Amino acid sequence: MSQTTLLEEITQWNEDTCRKELKSVLPTLVSMYQHADSRNEHIRVLKILTEMFLPHLNLAELEEECFSKLLPKVVKVFNDLMDELSNQAGGLSSQNTELRAVLRNILETMVQVLEALSGCVRHVCSFEQTLVLESIRSLPSSVLHVLKNTFLHCKESESAYSGRLSMVADLLQALFKEAYSLQKVLMELLDRISLEPAAAEEVVVMVTVIHSLLDICSVISNMDHALHANTWKCIIKQSIKHQSLLEEQLRHNDIVFSLCEDMLITFQSCMQLAEQMYQSGTQQVTQSAECKLFQKTGKLCRFFAHSLVHYVKEFKSFVAQSCGRLHLLYLQIYSKFPPSAYASKLSDTHSGEINAVILVALDPLITQLLSLRPFVEEVLADRQQSSAELFLPQCLLLVTIMDKLPTLPEEVLGLWCQGSQFPEETSRLSLFQAMFLSFQQCYTELALPIHLPGVMMNGQAQSKVTLHHHVCVHLCAFIASVPRECFPPLERSLLAALLCPDTETALLSADAWCFLARYGSAELCKHHMIIIAQLIKSCPGDCYQLSHLSLLLRRMMFLMTTQHQVEFVERFSPKEVENLQLWQHVLLKALTPDLRKQVVDDIMRSAGAVCSRWLEGRCMLVELEQVNTALSAMLCVCRESCEVIEEKTLVFVMGLISQLWTCMSVKQVRNQPCVQCTLRLLLSLSAIFVQNLDPETICEVVTFLSSLQPLNSVDHIFLAALDFLASLGKFCFAQEVQGQVLPKLSSLFASLLVERSWLLHQHALEAFTHFAEETSHEEVVPKSLSSEEIKNNVVNFLNKKIVAVENEDARVERLKSERSVLERLCVGLEPVSKEETGDLQPYRKRARKETPEEEEFEKVLHTAEHALKMLQSLLQQTPAPNWMAARLQGLATQIHSLNSCKLQGL
Repeated sequence: MSQTTLLEEITQWNEDTCRKELKSVLPTLVSMYQHADSRNEHIRVLKILTEMFLPHLNLAELEEECFSKLLPKVVKVFNDLMDELSNQAGGLSSQNTELRAVLRNILETMVQVLEALSGCVRHVCSFEQTLVLESIRSLPSSVLHVLKNTFLHCKESESAYSGRLSMVADLLQALFKEAYSLQKVLMELLDRISLEPAAAEEVVVMVTVIHSLLDICSVISNMDHALHANTWKCIIKQSIKHQSLLEEQLRHNDIVFSLCEDMLITFQSCMQLAEQMYQSGTQQVTQSAECKLFQKTGKLCRFFAHSLVHYVKEFKSFVAQSCGRLHLLYLQIYSKFPPSAYASKLSDTHSGEINAVILVALDPLITQLLSLRPFVEEVLADRQQSSAELFLPQCLLLVTIMDKLPTLPEEVLGLWCQGSQFPEETSRLSLFQAMFLSFQQCYTELALPIHLPGVMMNGQAQSKVTLHHHVCVHLCAFIASVPRECFPPLERSLLAALLCPDTETALLSADAWCFLARYGSAELCKHHMIIIAQLIKSCPGDCYQLSHLSLLLRRMMFLMTTQHQVEFVERFSPKEVENLQLWQHVLLKALTPDLRKQVVDDIMRSAGAVCSRWLEGRCMLVELEQVNTALSAMLCVCRESCEVIEEKTLVFVMGLISQLWTCMSVKQVRNQPCVQCTLRLLLSLSAIFVQNLDPETICEVVTFLSSLQPLNSVDHIFLAALDFLASLGKFCFAQEVQGQVLPKLSSLFASLLVERSWLLHQHALEAFTHFAEETSHEEVVPKSLSSEEIKNNVVNFLNKKIVAVENEDARVERLKSERSVLERLCVGLEPVSKEETGDLQPYRKRARKETPEEEEFEKVLHTAEHALKMLQSLLQQTPAPNWMAARLQGLATQIHSLNSCKLQGL
């Protein structure tokens, strides 16, 4: 009997006949299918097998009698159909009806193959007994292979059919629908499979199944949300169900990475929808299509978050290699969410919904990872985040970690707080170091400033607080909870942050340090104060480190006990000249009244003695630094404790100030930085005692400043001059000197008010306004307004009128650009070009130009240096004559005399 006749006869059989003839006909049909050549014959035999004979096979017979022999051929045929379809789909057109018919026929055949496979899966599901993978091991992997190729073809159909998709759209839709149905029933089948007891081969099959489902997830992620979620649900469920058997063979890294990518994509879609509704003003229309899609996408994102947390919890010991991706996911999500400067603009309603369904769901993920060393090393890595938008999320992540650590075992706390201990360890910072470094990078967010929810108190959240406040509160709370073993890295981090060039970070360190001093013992506070004082004394002149250290010293003096303050004064006695450098930075109001009076007297006496010795001596330039230190200490006392200075001491100080003014030289102020510092200090002291100084001295100072114009070559002299000129509003010049002094005052104010640096210009406006409000010499005011522009600026300042208002978006972008410039200035990586800083205020300090006299000095010294080099070269070639030693001694004496000679006018 021919194959065709046999097939026609079989199609006429009823169910009973098929059951009776199963054993005799099934091998023949399987052989016919394996050797079939035509597409029609393939599908005809396959349908007969799956529809008429497969239902009569019991579970134990399925694999050996049918699946193992049938399914490899099914997969091959389907692959051939897919290849043929892909090769010819590009030529589809409305004119080529023959090709259209061929392609439609292929698609119909593929649909029939999927229907046949669905029949196989449904038949297996019809058995009520426990399903063992061994009895159907060929089925899941074969079906998943076909499904992946089907979904991939549907996904790429738009490009595959060259824009002629409409000609086959109905069949593609049917193909996708059938594949969707097949995968759904296959996942139901997988739920019923048991692997216990399991052979090694069955474990391999199940691992292959899970990985195949993972591959399908990457294909269908943008095709159908429900199918995508259900596929992931199946992966997670099967992985955990057979965890003990599969955990060492699963590709955990790939699973976690895929979950992270799908969650991130879904989150970004959610944020885009929320932003679109905000921009269109439809955020309140809850029944709109956009709102419903937003809610649906949000639920899907929450599903991914919960799935990720659940998977990490179950396979925590196997996700070490995924810690970097999990860390990055957290940062990427928080970077797109308010209050980040890089976040989308959302309504408060949508922001709250996203926070509730997505961000809250991520919190347990961090809890799960805290005890993993790879995660610790990733978060605390000794490197900076490369993207500016990740700086704030990193900072907030560290705050979250600080909140969680106190509930964990001490070994975990030590892992986070100690940093890397040995060279063979992966380098990592301590949590304290990382916190300050991360905070320092958040320049844009600190400058805006952004606001975050305050700490919960009595069940209610405080009002919004700045990032500095937020970090400070949580850092101090963490400091209060750490064991003493963590104090060494804490103290090192506090000191390093205090000495960093970023002022905001130094302020945070000072805040935390003051909390530590109050929370700790009085002895600890005293110990820290001594260290800070010694560091201040070791600072080489004015520098930002000195500024930050003195800030902390002033604050912590309030926290010392009375006895410890006395001991501090005894240890760093203001009677000793070398300690004046320290006392110019101490806030004397922090001392007890009696101790304050004693310290004030000692400082004024010591500082006055230094100035008197210098005036009575040769007024050497090399000794002027000591005078400046004494004047700084004196200025500190006069600013805050003038009321406790004795009358005779005040008279003595007035005399010193007047004498020092007579020593000032315009030429030396322009050339010598130490003389510039002296001028600044004298101007500040003169501003304080303007009512006590002799009128002749005041007139002399005004004349001196007039001769020194322009004053904007050195910023600190500019500011000190403004303070002095503002104080002159209280001073009344005698009638006989008004003709000489008042025009100079007008000229000085006119020159200062044209300053283009916004910061200095603001100070100039404030000083002029202060002077104008108090002076009795009203004629100075209009003469100072030398141009219409200056007059308008003063009027706008008085009316508190802002001429140019920067919109919020422009301000954010400006601050973003400033961050990179300031960062390079702080770390000194490279010079900043003029083009980059052209629009950023304040302007860089102007370079000082050499005067003709300096050029002459330079020329003479260059000639002398050249002659000495020639002499050295000659000595290497010829022995020196006998008289040369005496001549060299004479030159050395002459050089020493030049170096120590009395400077004219000083």
